[in-house]
Amino acid sequence: MTTVDDTIIPPPAAIRATTEPGQPRFATVLQVLPELGVSGGVERGTIEIAAAISASGGRALVASAGGAIAHELIRAGAQHIELPLASKNPFVIQANIERLAAIIRAEKVDIVHARSRAPAWSAYYAARRTGTHFVTTFHGTYSVGNPFKHRYNSVMTKGERVIAISDFIAGHIRQIYGVPTAKIRIIHRGVDPERFDPAKVSAERVIQLANRWNMADGMPVVMLPGRLTRWKGQTAFIDAIDKLGSRDLICLLVGSDQGRSAYRKGLENLIEARGLGGVIRVVDNCDDMPAAYMLTDVVVSASLEPEAFGRVVTEAQAMGRPVIATDHGGSKETVLKGETGWLVPPNDAEAMAAAIDRVLKIKGPAREILAAKGMAHVGNNFSKDAMCSKTLALYDEVLAPESAS
Repeated sequence: MTTVDDTIIPPPAAIRATTEPGQPRFATVLQVLPELGVSGGVERGTIEIAAAISASGGRALVASAGGAIAHELIRAGAQHIELPLASKNPFVIQANIERLAAIIRAEKVDIVHARSRAPAWSAYYAARRTGTHFVTTFHGTYSVGNPFKHRYNSVMTKGERVIAISDFIAGHIRQIYGVPTAKIRIIHRGVDPERFDPAKVSAERVIQLANRWNMADGMPVVMLPGRLTRWKGQTAFIDAIDKLGSRDLICLLVGSDQGRSAYRKGLENLIEARGLGGVIRVVDNCDDMPAAYMLTDVVVSASLEPEAFGRVVTEAQAMGRPVIATDHGGSKETVLKGETGWLVPPNDAEAMAAAIDRVLKIKGPAREILAAKGMAHVGNNFSKDAMCSKTLALYDEVLAPESAS
């Protein structure tokens, strides 16, 4: 069993549905999302929940436009159904209603779980058409610039239950969309303890990554992971390193530009203009983040806008690495200030530089204590097992009126 906030979380439940009185069967859950092209929070959570459904005896179906990590569903014991769910074209969304309704009927789906807006609209109407349970996960704040955007976003509040991935998101959907508290279930994202465990990362993996990135030995390493986009705060990080003054360190911006080549070029030009070409490196997306964390002395999340949860911050703490994050959004829930990391005002290069300097000076037993606290904090509060157990319990809750005893 897993303990979360002193609450015992049981092993994954056996989610059951009934077709006739006295004849229980394991439930079939269909998750829908745009695609499985990257290993982001939405995609990773979908695969992990699919594995939990299968492990509990249920049937896990996932519909998406496919992508590079779709094959991982096979290992999870799930079935992938390829549909054009990444499209925002109204005609495609309309056609997807019929496609999903046909799948729901053919596969005897009990719950449709939508994780993103465009496919959620198709899933919502398909679920209504077939009389199927519908739940959603609210993964971000989304922009609300006009009534049309508000309406478009609102589909994520139409579930019988709405999963919020943080207290911050729960507050957001109550305030902006008027969702009643009774309908919301807060289920934080979970870190996989099998993957993010320093004891399970071999020295060979760390050396291979250091060689690939051409990193010199003995230099302190500061890393900002995250896709290259303005709101992730890479420019604020560059400003902070400039203000730090020291050139005897290695700083890494790790993440894909996802086609934002002009933004990446702008970052590289800014680095050169500040005379930091030998200090800060922009590297592509990393396929071995546990090894990257092991290489690192300080992990930074510099987001200018609030993170809905902040996966990097919890992963780094699970690996025993001190973190510095901006003081808003999910980070306020996942960082124990002064114990597992530090929070600084967004876009405040002076404060970030001071925090980086402070953390780099922590040595020996004090650093070991900080690492142990971070690992325990994540293990006790933000584990994958807890996330999966709570999600399956939510499915049971939705099915409860027709569940077998």
